[in-house]
Amino acid sequence: MGVDLKDIIKKEKLSLGDLSDRTLAIDAYNALYQFLSVIRGRWGEPLMDRQGRITSHLSGLFYRNINFLEKGIKLVYVLDGKPPELKEEEIKRRKEVKREATVKYEVALKAGRIEDARKYAQSTSQLKSMMVEDTKKLLSLMGIPWVQAPSEGEAQVSHMTANGKVWAAVSQDHDSLLFGATRLVRNLTISGKRKLPGKNVHITIEPELVELDQILKDLDITREQLIDIGILIGTDFNPDGFKGIGPTKALKLIKNYIKLESIPDIQKELASIDYQTIRGIFLKPEVTDSFELRWGKPDDEAIVDFLCHERDFSEARVRSAMDRLEVIESKRSETLERWFS
Repeated sequence: MGVDLKDIIKKEKLSLGDLSDRTLAIDAYNALYQFLSVIRGRWGEPLMDRQGRITSHLSGLFYRNINFLEKGIKLVYVLDGKPPELKEEEIKRRKEVKREATVKYEVALKAGRIEDARKYAQSTSQLKSMMVEDTKKLLSLMGIPWVQAPSEGEAQVSHMTANGKVWAAVSQDHDSLLFGATRLVRNLTISGKRKLPGKNVHITIEPELVELDQILKDLDITREQLIDIGILIGTDFNPDGFKGIGPTKALKLIKNYIKLESIPDIQKELASIDYQTIRGIFLKPEVTDSFELRWGKPDDEAIVDFLCHERDFSEARVRSAMDRLEVIESKRSETLERWFS
């Protein structure tokens, strides 16, 4: 779900060139679900190998990472750990949405309604543990570091921006800002287009940069107040939010009353949620510093063996992509030689 702040925050348009030589931490699950949702066949079916194992996530990771590496962008992927207990309701809601979409998908398939089948298929994606292990393996073979978060991936990504380990967080959600990410990059895509969820429609998009300090300055609020605004709108830990309150009204209420406890008209609803714990999840999330970010040289033959021999990717296409990585590595070596000669 993610908290919806788009109506009250300013974004700065970026080009991919602006991110060259920057280190970005990607919320891996956010990215993987995008791949699983969008990279599908004619009838909405995910890509699979001959054994029926889904490979859409591997295709997205492999080719998109090569595109970003060509632009000089250094990537780190952060994987979710155990979610906070308060997220259980949102997790149940998501499972029910997937269950209902699966039923509608199967009905559309039997009726031969291709467009409907493809639309419903996008909402059926499930990230299995094997897919997560696939992700770790492919990233390691490509020389791209990954970090296992103890809890929320977005919390870990945000922590890494705050302590200077990376330049910015990458996610489509604004939750990173509540977790304290100093910078958030949205719409990080090579194509410049994104498919709307549940629709066979593509929209033109550009990368956006959102800076936390600038937001707080523009809105004249504190981060604690931004979290309270999020709680009013609805977060993964109180998905329904407060009835009749959107981003603009939430901002006005917090600026007028300073904090949730002082807003007179919401006290009955407020008593029904554990808002103090939600605040704590955002302000003091479970994160780790026990990792080392190290980028390595891609293992070409191991990548080909994994993707082509194990998962039935086209060897010609994979090797062609690997040739692009060789050019990238060659340019890096030339640059280092000039620096140290």
